[in-house]
Amino acid sequence: MENLKKYYITTPIYYVNDQPHIGHAYTTIVADVLARFYREKIGTENVYFLTGTDEHGAKIAESAAKAGIDPQKFTDMVSQKFQVTWQNLDIAYDQFIRTTDIQHQKIVQDILLKLKEAKTPQGQDVIYQAEYQGLYCVGCEKFILESELVEGLCPDHHKKPEQLAEQNWFFRLQDYLEIIAQKIKSEELKIYPDSRKNEVLGLLEKQNLPDFSISRSKKSVPWGIDLPWDETQKAYVWVDALSNYITALDYPDGEKFQKFWPADCQLMALDILKFHALYWPAILLALDLPLPKQLNIHGFFTINGQKMSKTLGNVIDPNELVKIYGAESTKYLILSQFSFGAESDIKVEDFPAKYNADLVNGLGNLVNRVTNMIEQYLGGEINLKAELETEFLQDLEIDLQSLKFRDALLKIWDLIQEANIFVDQNKPWLLSKSEKKEDQEKLKIVLEKLFSKLYNIAQALKPFMPEKSQEILAILSADKIQKPSEPLFKRLEN
Repeated sequence: MENLKKYYITTPIYYVNDQPHIGHAYTTIVADVLARFYREKIGTENVYFLTGTDEHGAKIAESAAKAGIDPQKFTDMVSQKFQVTWQNLDIAYDQFIRTTDIQHQKIVQDILLKLKEAKTPQGQDVIYQAEYQGLYCVGCEKFILESELVEGLCPDHHKKPEQLAEQNWFFRLQDYLEIIAQKIKSEELKIYPDSRKNEVLGLLEKQNLPDFSISRSKKSVPWGIDLPWDETQKAYVWVDALSNYITALDYPDGEKFQKFWPADCQLMALDILKFHALYWPAILLALDLPLPKQLNIHGFFTINGQKMSKTLGNVIDPNELVKIYGAESTKYLILSQFSFGAESDIKVEDFPAKYNADLVNGLGNLVNRVTNMIEQYLGGEINLKAELETEFLQDLEIDLQSLKFRDALLKIWDLIQEANIFVDQNKPWLLSKSEKKEDQEKLKIVLEKLFSKLYNIAQALKPFMPEKSQEILAILSADKIQKPSEPLFKRLEN
């Protein structure tokens, strides 16, 4: 942390064929917490948090046609839903990029031209033309191997892929595989958790990964960025999408690019690991650019034991959670339920009980009790500066840097529980009634300790609950401390 001068964090850009759901929200909440944490440590001007939407490809054109509108209007509509959702969740990103942005499209074409002129480490053209014959899943927007099919169907979309044969332009991935493997093994490119790193290395060891297409025929993919040297082709959606991480920074000459690249943390779900761990590093190497420092992969989610599915009707809209719990409580409930990196089951039916137990009865009750007792027994005056529990806060910093969000929250709630137990054990209400001098001195010491604990809890909550944290700190820094007129968290009614 001492040597860290900047922090660039990205989420994937979310595909606009889908509505914002809890899986998208999880990745974006993680990025938001990290961005807030690093802004506090190294300054707002030294942190850049990018998210956005991926808006090209055959699937988008199909969906727009079904909706009876042109693709641009369709993408405008869905992209806006993501922006509204992140606003409702109080996601403090620095930039929301769209792949239909004119600037992005222009830079992608420049990138494609650079790749066309580049040579691989073996001296071959990075880009070459060939005929592709293979299976293509429109739902995945990717070619799929027969060995990946389950009973002849795409394992993700349960549809039979199309057999395609067309002239495309290809990226010579084979020439970069050995270099990528070395960079992953040496942790120049870190992949977290280790299970995902091993998965990528396993793919690389097979040495049978094919070169990948960077273009598709306009006839099969009419909605996309034109290939600058071939008017019959559109840029393949993954080359377009992956480039957003540098087009957002105004590659190659922009001040943001000079300051923030390479990315310090790229967050994503498991299903797009291959593209980010193989295709993306290869593209960057061909452009003679440094690789991201770390790819952080979280697993798939199930909802109450079942895979998220529109058919099952269990896709959770984060906006609905915000209506019930508010933005910060929603973020807490999602992050505290499981550890980053694990494949996890989201038990939404547990949220109401956890909200009441942890937030209403735990943190909210502690704030009310402590401030009420300081107001009643000390006239609202605490004449000391709160002592920072440096070991506790440093421990939390290590957890956050290691993406152990659930562990960090558990430690904060342990401190909340300890403080509530401390109140019950010392019974300030009885000490206040005593006329003994030692009891009055003890009362003051007890309330000062509780004041300090509450201050440390508020400091620790800053990345997770910035508004609630600020509310608590404002109460504690007032000339006269008073119990808040409204509860910090409103109890859910059955």
